[in-house]
Amino acid sequence: MSTTTPSDVRDLALAPEGVRRIEWADRQMPVLALIRERFAAERPLEGIRIAACLHVTSETANLMRTLKAGGADVVLCASNPLSTQDDVAAGLVAEYGISVFARNGEDNDTYYSHIEAAADHHPQLTMDDGADVIGVLHAKRPEQLSEILAGTEETTTGVIRLKAMEADGTLGFPIVAVNEANTKHLFDNRYGVGQSTLDGIIRATNVLLAGSTFVVGGYGWSGRGLAERARGMGAHVTVVEVDPLRALQAVMDGFNVSTMAEAARHGDIFCTATGDKNVIRREHFGLMKDGAILSNTGHFNVEIEIPALQEMATAITVVRPMVEQFEMPDGRRLFLLAEGRLVNLAAAEGHPASVMDMSFANQALSAEWAVKNHTDLEPKVYVVPADLDNEVARLKLASMGVEIDSLTAEQEKYLASWDEGT
Repeated sequence: MSTTTPSDVRDLALAPEGVRRIEWADRQMPVLALIRERFAAERPLEGIRIAACLHVTSETANLMRTLKAGGADVVLCASNPLSTQDDVAAGLVAEYGISVFARNGEDNDTYYSHIEAAADHHPQLTMDDGADVIGVLHAKRPEQLSEILAGTEETTTGVIRLKAMEADGTLGFPIVAVNEANTKHLFDNRYGVGQSTLDGIIRATNVLLAGSTFVVGGYGWSGRGLAERARGMGAHVTVVEVDPLRALQAVMDGFNVSTMAEAARHGDIFCTATGDKNVIRREHFGLMKDGAILSNTGHFNVEIEIPALQEMATAITVVRPMVEQFEMPDGRRLFLLAEGRLVNLAAAEGHPASVMDMSFANQALSAEWAVKNHTDLEPKVYVVPADLDNEVARLKLASMGVEIDSLTAEQEKYLASWDEGT
């Protein structure tokens, strides 16, 4: 199979299977489908060059189809070397004519060469999951910043980076923090991460969660969803947190809360979800029991101190796909999943399509809003406008056949007044 669409994918012959996977996901993404239908009629992104650095999955493919339907000229690269679905990448290129630069398992040099390929597109709009394209543009291609109208950011880690850039005065163009939309973080981060992370851990190991001690690093929305789902599978869940309010929430939600040093002595399965580095460190490895399983569902592979683990081990063996065994000098064996990368995307398929439907609906609408309003925006991080967030919720409810009430005129007047007593 050949194509004139610029790309670097594993094998274009995989395209038919990729198209089937994309179409299967599309059946569970009715909100994005409705937006795509409107985009095709109105073409709000006509001629806009978009560089997207996202997980190359079937759900992302349907976002790319929606942006193209809106008139955009899109290039997609991977935001994680292990999350790319090679058949989906091939399907996007061969069937839908969308340039993709992504191969599952690509090395670090190839990963960054693909990000450079996306930057070569001279985007007017960036779309990131971790701020990698934005980072390359600012660090290596400052001359291109003036070409960019705006960008969007999908994940907590990326938003943290971009807010730091804003605070330092180095952010070169406005960003819409899609991650901050309620219909994104309340559902994607909580329900999506919770289910897909356990899916990845179970697929990689085939362990029984019931009766195990499951340690969750971090109690943000992702950690909260993971803790809830692990408990639902019968695990005894311990939460490790540094924020006193979140730690208190975990206690009040019925979870055991402790330090990582204490949890390390008892845990069977560990999963980090913080966005920070070295959450599980050298001193913790020395405390863990034989057979402990280490995994991460935060964006980057820095939450577990892997270099220290490699240095401590007397032998490292791949014992199953996505499972490395690290033998300690005293004979204990620790198991690392998916090289410490996002276990839900590396060892499974990421979030269910019905959850990503809302996240990517926010992406599409935010892209439209940013292009329409870019002249009024400053180089700052903006939240998704409330009317867009509410529109996604409204469309999702409608797709589920759920009807809700609306305020009466009397109720609206009462809520807006100050002079009507109780």
